[in-house]
Amino acid sequence: MQKVFDSDDFPPQDALAAWAEVTSDAVMPTSFQRLDDDIFHGRLSAMSLGPVQASVITYHSFRSSRTPKLIRVSDPECFHVGLMRSGSHVLVQNRQHCAPQPGELTFFDSSRPFDCWADGEDLLLQLPRRLLPLSDCHLDHMLSRTLSGTRGVGRLLATFLTHLAEDGAGYRPQDGPRLGTVAVDLVTTLLAHCLDREDEAPADSRQRAMHLRITSFIQRHLADPRLTVHAIAAAHHISVRSLHRLFQQHDTSVQAWIRGQRLERCRRDLADPLKRDVPIGAIAARWGFSRPADFTRAFRTHHGITPSAYRHTALGDGTGTHR
Repeated sequence: MQKVFDSDDFPPQDALAAWAEVTSDAVMPTSFQRLDDDIFHGRLSAMSLGPVQASVITYHSFRSSRTPKLIRVSDPECFHVGLMRSGSHVLVQNRQHCAPQPGELTFFDSSRPFDCWADGEDLLLQLPRRLLPLSDCHLDHMLSRTLSGTRGVGRLLATFLTHLAEDGAGYRPQDGPRLGTVAVDLVTTLLAHCLDREDEAPADSRQRAMHLRITSFIQRHLADPRLTVHAIAAAHHISVRSLHRLFQQHDTSVQAWIRGQRLERCRRDLADPLKRDVPIGAIAARWGFSRPADFTRAFRTHHGITPSAYRHTALGDGTGTHR
């Protein structure tokens, strides 16, 4: 995420006008009006994901309007998905009214007029219309509707946006197009599900979204020793064969992916000073390794060092070295 705007960089009396000018270029032309007499405060950071853009927007009590005149002036022809992080938000578009709560998602269109009353923080995803493979007449039904960000694909999308906002510094510029593809797949799958038109979503988008859904499920259940291939397949209503095929497309197996994730969690705990006194066997058991010998062998094969030597090295109290 790169800073695009910070109202603290402007004289208080000029902040709102500067905000309108910057967001016109970064998002779309919109008129703004303060809802109180306080000084306007706002921040905008953005990340390019190829043709897609992700933004973190913090704002203070205003009304924004996108009128037919402003649309004629400039229209990026984008759909927008917003994740409410805090505050209050009311959106009216296409004769639909919604007031999302923190953790909920909304969907709106730059090519249609709208009114918005907002105060708080929002994570915004901008996608060119041409990238969504669903018909406009169907997508019109999703405008200004509140969507869940706590279950199903909505949860995956909300988690994805949150990671972009909080871990943006960990991504390289060349990661952008790939992340943009992930964003389009998640939005397409979510909207197709809400419209009960999953068959209209491209097969590759459905496959990539299913892989993300399953890997997210695995990460939430890593500590459960009952996490098996059969349990994962049953939880997602697919066959074991289909599950294996899905992971083979990513050049790995289900078991190898689970083992790698568990080893990574163990590695983090071994390097955590706050867990210095937690026995290695307890850390292994916490992440699904019921047999200490199996864990030690897997850890050494993966990292080239025993768990105890890694802990000594990571915490600076030994002489163990990495391979």
